[in-house]
Formats: sequence, structure tokens, C-alpha cells
Amino acid sequence: MRKHFLSSVFEPASIAVIGASQREDNIGSLVLKNIQQGGFRGDIYPVNPKHETIGDLHCYPTIKDIDHNVELAVLVIPANKVTEAMRQCADIGVKAAIILSAGFSEVGARGRTMQNKIVDIARTNNISLVGPNCMGIIRPKTGLNASFARSPVRQGRTALVAQSGALCTSLLDWADSNGFGFSACASLGAMAGVGFGDVL
Repeated sequence: MRKHFLSSVFEPASIAVIGASQREDNIGSLVLKNIQQGGFRGDIYPVNPKHETIGDLHCYPTIKDIDHNVELAVLVIPANKVTEAMRQCADIGVKAAIILSAGFSEVGARGRTMQNKIVDIARTNNISLVGPNCMGIIRPKTGLNASFARSPVRQGRTALVAQSGALCTSLLDWADSNGFGFSACASLGAMAGVGFGDVL
């Protein structure tokens, strides 16, 4: 059976977190923790040149140093470093990328230029691009929580698809307090690649 073109976003076999961190107050730390605690059963590869290990995981200087297949890359790094990281993702055959970083089209001409570059890389290399400037993707059924959401997400039958990460965060907080679950939660941010129609 042919896989859906977004299967690498919602059902990846492996994830690299570019910008993973040991610092508790860092978004990269929260994203890595969410992936680990969400029940993800695939391989997880933290990427950060400042660390050799994070917790019990080996940490790689760049994504190109990972000697295994990486299906999904989650980028939590400054906007000015995203273009090079995306080039490296393309070089090793990454199938999908979720860019949580802000600082692109929403900040003006310079940000739009950077965003156009990452879109070109994604399109040229058939990388499904979510974001930038989004909260991430959650799919409880597969144990995927590639986001910086702070509330746990129960499994349910309703999907939440929104542009705004703030809206998703508010609804996830409400859902956690009221015992409500989701089949998926997709915060799409700038929608430079994947849009509402694709996800629906």
C-alpha cells in the first residue's frame, strides 16, 4: 500500500532534533523531552555541537554526522542557521522537516528571503516542510509529540489543525483539564510548505 506523502510527518521511523539541549528552560530541551515521553518508538537523534550526550542519548554535532537514516528533522535553532541545516537535511535524504523557529516572513523582507531559501530547498529535494514558526505536530496514536506543547495530549477522535501555536496551546491546556483527546494536533505556522488542505 502506497504511503501518504505526509506519512513522514505524522508517522516517522526516526527523528533528529536539531537544536536539542540539556538546559531545562530551552525549547530544544522541551521538544526532545516531549518526543521521549510521548511514547515514540523510533530512533531519536539529538543534534547540537555543544553536547556529546543529552541524557542517555548520543548527541551529534550536525545531522550529517548521524550514521543512520533520518526520516523527520525537527529544527529548533535560530532562523539564520536554518538554511544551512536544511541543506544538510537534503544532503542526507531527510523526508520531512518541522521548523519551530521564528524569524522568517513574519519579521519582514530579510525573513522572507530566508524563508524562500528553505522553501526552495524543500521543494527541490521533496522534503515535506511544516512551518516555520509553528508549535509542531502531535499524533498520540503513534506516540509522536514533536512540539513544544507543555500539556500532555490524550488520544481521541478529533483532529486539531491551526495556524496559530498560541491557539493550539490554549486548546491543549483546556483539553488536558477536561479529559478531552485528539487524533492529531497540527500547528502549521507560516505554512511555507504544508498547508491546511494537505493536512485535511
